[in-house]
Amino acid sequence: MAEILALVEARLRSALGEPDARAAVTFLGTDRFEVLRFTEGDLVRYATLGMSAQPMTDPTAVVADPVRGPRAELVLTVRGGLAPTDRLLRPLAVLAASPQVEGLIVAPGASLDVGEPLWEGAPFTSVLVAEPGGLVEDLALDDPMDPVSFFPLLPMTANEAAWKRVHGAAALQERWLARGTDLRDPLRTAVPLD
Repeated sequence: MAEILALVEARLRSALGEPDARAAVTFLGTDRFEVLRFTEGDLVRYATLGMSAQPMTDPTAVVADPVRGPRAELVLTVRGGLAPTDRLLRPLAVLAASPQVEGLIVAPGASLDVGEPLWEGAPFTSVLVAEPGGLVEDLALDDPMDPVSFFPLLPMTANEAAWKRVHGAAALQERWLARGTDLRDPLRTAVPLD
C-alpha cells in the first residue's frame, strides 16, 4: 500500500508540480486519506491521495479481491482567490473514502454527492466524475494490479445534478460546452437547462 501511494504521489508531482499544502483525514474503519493542494497561476488543484491504496470492489462480491480491481484518485480544479475553496479538503476526503465506506466503484459519468456545500457558500454539493487521462495520465502498476486512474471532478449545482440524472452525463457536458461554462469558476451559476 505504501509503495502504491508513493508512486501515485510521484505521478501527481510530475504532472502538477510540488504541492503547497496537504491535509490528512481518517474516518473510523478506513485508511488515512490525504488531499494535496497544487497552485499554478490562478488555478488551484486539489488531489486525493489514499483512495488508490486498495482496489474498488463490487459491493455484491462475496469476497473482496485485495489485488485486482479499479484504482483511482480524484482531482478538482478551481480558480483561486474567488471563494474559500480550501474547505474542499474534507469533502474530497469523504468522496475518496466512499469506495471503502460504501462499496462504491467510482467511474466516469458518475455523480458523487457530499450532501452539503463543497465549501462555504458554494452552490455545489455534488460533482460529476469526468474521463481520466487528460491532466494526469493513468499510472500503470505491476501485474495483476489495475492501473490508477486520476478522475477530474466537475462541480454540479443541485439543478444540474437532477438534470444529469434524467438526461445523462454526456448531455450535461454538451450543455456546459455549448454555453461556454467555466467549470473552474467557484462562483458560477447553473447552466440554463430549459
